[in-house]
Amino acid sequence: MGERLAGIRGGVPPRRHNARTIAALTGNPGCTRRAVLDSAGVDKPKLAERIGFPARFGQSRFAITRGNAFEAQVKADGGAELLRLVAERLGVPVPARASWTDLGGADLADRHDRSRAALTDGGDDAALFDHPLLGLEVAGRRVHLEPDLVAARLGGRFHVVEIKSFPVIDGQADPAKVSAAATQSAVYVLALRELLAAAGRDPELVSHDVVLVCPRDFANEPVASLVDVRKQLLVLRRQLDRMARIDDLLDRVPAEFTADPTADPATLTAALLTVEARYAPDCLAACELAYFCRHEARGHTTALGRPVREALGGIADVAEVLALAGGERAGEPEQGEAAALLRAAARLRAEAMTGDPA
Repeated sequence: MGERLAGIRGGVPPRRHNARTIAALTGNPGCTRRAVLDSAGVDKPKLAERIGFPARFGQSRFAITRGNAFEAQVKADGGAELLRLVAERLGVPVPARASWTDLGGADLADRHDRSRAALTDGGDDAALFDHPLLGLEVAGRRVHLEPDLVAARLGGRFHVVEIKSFPVIDGQADPAKVSAAATQSAVYVLALRELLAAAGRDPELVSHDVVLVCPRDFANEPVASLVDVRKQLLVLRRQLDRMARIDDLLDRVPAEFTADPTADPATLTAALLTVEARYAPDCLAACELAYFCRHEARGHTTALGRPVREALGGIADVAEVLALAGGERAGEPEQGEAAALLRAAARLRAEAMTGDPA
């Protein structure tokens, strides 16, 4: 199996996953194309660029600098302010003191050993752990994860703390950014639970409530919120289980399929088209191949999003939708309701455009 996956990559080393890329796997769990490429460790940004559809998302240097500055501010003075924020948000007394352990370092094996020892020692004192090294199995490969921070043993449980630089304005934050932070945090929750379980401790000691710390309004004053990530955990487990069954995925892929970044663009394009994709507009914010898949879906209702396609009764072709709306086609019996709604929508549009009833 390893040889098959290496062949798909063209023999190059697999791209290393991190919490952000693992979180992105949950964005479209039914997409076979993405699951195969991610299981094989294909460098999707390079592949997208090679076929002429480069990805157009990512953090700006300004956003990264701002995020690092805010994180440093929140963690200043041994995390004293952070400890207060987390404790108050959890509704537990603010500890008079708490230990601060920085588990960072260059040696991965040493960091993993120190992280495991620190997080599974069974102590009861309040403690904050910075830069622990966690791990998850993704398609048979061990992936190292580095959360911003894990707040431990506050209220008798572990809580993942995610520090983000996007603002909370009048008590509200960008829903898309909160959702992305929740999914990424769920990756850390799952990894920490697995770490405790491997050490013979109760994985439920890790709370599903994540503490999200962001700047309030347009200042840099930090504010903490609780985010329940149980839904994200379910989706994440399901997708990781699916990728673990790589044999089943590869059964749906032609034996000659390749994503070799050195191959001819035309060859790569033809190969990608042989593997089923499930494009949706949400992919544009999470998958490097989204612009290619959107181009492929042009003329299909898939490109308009799942809610639109469902409202259209699953009609796949935009031209067919327009024909039904214009009365040029009666539609199949099972399309009767959708066709009636489309014709009604067309009449309303005509009235709105002309100002006169049709």
